[in-house]
Amino acid sequence: MRIVDLRSDTVTLPSPAMRKAMAEAELGDDVFGEDPTVNRLQERSAERMGTEAALFVPSGTMANLVSVLTHCRRGEEVILGDQAHMFRYEAGSMSAVGSIHPHTIPNQADGTLNPADIRSAIRPSNVHFPRTRLILLENTHNRCGGAVLSVEYTASVVALAREHGLRMHLDGARIFNAAVSLGVDVKELTRNIDSVCFCLSKGLAAPVGSLICASKDFIAEARRNRKVVGGGMRQAGILAAAGLVAMEEMVDRLADDHANARKLAEGLANISSLAVESQPATNMVYMRLSTDLLSPSQLVDRMRERGVFFLTVGENRFRLVTHYGISEGDIDFVLTQFSECLVK
Repeated sequence: MRIVDLRSDTVTLPSPAMRKAMAEAELGDDVFGEDPTVNRLQERSAERMGTEAALFVPSGTMANLVSVLTHCRRGEEVILGDQAHMFRYEAGSMSAVGSIHPHTIPNQADGTLNPADIRSAIRPSNVHFPRTRLILLENTHNRCGGAVLSVEYTASVVALAREHGLRMHLDGARIFNAAVSLGVDVKELTRNIDSVCFCLSKGLAAPVGSLICASKDFIAEARRNRKVVGGGMRQAGILAAAGLVAMEEMVDRLADDHANARKLAEGLANISSLAVESQPATNMVYMRLSTDLLSPSQLVDRMRERGVFFLTVGENRFRLVTHYGISEGDIDFVLTQFSECLVK
């Protein structure tokens, strides 16, 4: 049966070039700093993000956690959106592991945080309050429809942070999607930010891994925190080799994913039983069911029987994600299956 898996861009499989690079990777012990392929990946990542150094970690969740642990001490506070991935989907790691307090404020529909809300959330110096230490942004913003934070907005929040002596972390899991969508160099979206992380294993289609990019001093301390949470890897160049290919060969093609997402959204919007939330900015389509003829769970199950996989992300909210391996023909197939499923 034909399968089109739109659950996430994490379901991608490595390209033939990645598999070849992995098989031929030059290896060493990365805990000793001696894996040459990991070192090349870290150097290349820092260069792409405009930072002094970078650190390879197994996952985006670990990248965010290690970054926050490096910025904050126990009892200090992070300001972040109430729809942020780190707040909703990372097992409460900053609290559970770091005893760090999340101070959530509302995300706007476009993924931004209102500057007035940020200012109001900054604690005054008082023994009763945790110290506000860090502001966290997410770009692209997952739960806000894959929304893109602009260069200008990001710079304005950096300026606000500097005004109050705060640090900035950017959860840039899909930061290359944002850069491609805006048509800018990714460094424009990371300028003057204290730390940024990005994923290799989402739209860039590598099998494993994320990078933390920051100053040399920050990365030296982050390496220690990576060890604390069990993230030290040995001959990790096998994985890093795929990451190098991903950065060189998979960034520009993200535009194809965005085009497929737009086509998918336009087709779904023409089906009377579905309501698409907004035109996708990147590779995510969010929609709702606008009929009582079947329940959300029934829709997911029936479409799965037809070979189309996607996720529920709320009581009546669905997410469909385009990625490497999904073709324009696959989008036509998906739209046909939705039409037939909902007519019957």
